[in-house]
Amino acid sequence: MNMILSTVLQEKQRIDYMLARYQETLSELPKGTISEKLINGNTYYYLKFRDGKKVISKYVEKDNILEVKEQVEKRCHIEAMIKSLTEEQRLATKILEGSLMKKRKPVHLHFQRRCDYE
Repeated sequence: MNMILSTVLQEKQRIDYMLARYQETLSELPKGTISEKLINGNTYYYLKFRDGKKVISKYVEKDNILEVKEQVEKRCHIEAMIKSLTEEQRLATKILEGSLMKKRKPVHLHFQRRCDYE
């Protein structure tokens, strides 16, 4: 294997590892967006997300709002990273598969006809 393919293989392994780690982290973070409602002069915060076709609104206490906002922003960033890494993974896979196909010798198959109607 030449140096370039070795580097691509190492990069694909790194990407696979990072995708697994990001997916793990993503499962621990809240999904959705933060919305604010002003009721009788008081601001209430809700985490809104989908569960199938339903939209769920979950109340977030004022003490926790900064933490939840940071987690939602982190999730958004991780989702963007996953999208980018998935594209890189696809490209690396194509490169590696292409190089393997070039190295393989062509296989010639010879078929014999069978007559089952004797």
